[in-house]
Amino acid sequence: MEDILKSGQSVELLKELHILTVDGKLNQDSRRKLKQVNHLFHFIEPLMKDTLDNKKRMNLIDHGAGKSYLGFILYDLFVKNKSYQDQCHLYGIETRSELVTKSQDLAQRLKFKNMNFLNLSVEASMTSDQVPSNIDIVTALHACDTATDDAIKFALKRESQYIVLVPCCQAEVASHLKQSKKFLAQQALTEIYRHAIHTREFGSHLTNVLRCLQLEAFGYQVTVTELVGFEHSMKNELIIAKKIEKPRPRFAHKMKEILNQFGLHDLESRFFTPVINSNESVN
Repeated sequence: MEDILKSGQSVELLKELHILTVDGKLNQDSRRKLKQVNHLFHFIEPLMKDTLDNKKRMNLIDHGAGKSYLGFILYDLFVKNKSYQDQCHLYGIETRSELVTKSQDLAQRLKFKNMNFLNLSVEASMTSDQVPSNIDIVTALHACDTATDDAIKFALKRESQYIVLVPCCQAEVASHLKQSKKFLAQQALTEIYRHAIHTREFGSHLTNVLRCLQLEAFGYQVTVTELVGFEHSMKNELIIAKKIEKPRPRFAHKMKEILNQFGLHDLESRFFTPVINSNESVN
């Protein structure tokens, strides 16, 4: 087990999260889960350090937190017992009240004092006074279907410095592609997604392409990589975005062109972009 646990990682916490059994053992499923979350920590830790170095404080929010595996692991490995603990605050947003209550209780037992869990939807969190106006890092790990897009919308409205996404099932674009086939049937392009399984997989891929273009349109530098090997999860795409400059119209135009090309005009409001002035350069 030593090969997968990080130095100083709390065995008590892992037992509470049911990643370890009561006698401290790992089964195959929990080993996979722990590897995923610890690997994600490897990507997020530098972002947390950079935020603290530049702002001397850090607010992180995890949308669709579920049982808050990610938040607890981040707090345990990065915040707990550190001199900058009071400058760090982690928020978990979750719609299932029973999971929020369990996470609150666990944080109190472990004395993770700067963790808050809120029984809110992503949409409600945008206007809730329980959420600070300044959120530096937004994460969404396996937030299903449009919940990932809601998390992106939250981050863009708060102008968060970093956004970390592991998208899950994405059905909305696929359903629109299915409808658009009727109108684009004469185009060879529709052969890419003519069969149902291809519609689903291409829809998932296209969703993430549009998300990346949306982030780039708002001035984010985007990196796309795999989270862990496919033997652990087929939902394996990791998107990391860093705010680096002002909105860039050329990416908004590219996104609009793709939506038009695939007959997805109805989704323009979902993948909203900065206001584009007709006189702005698209280069």
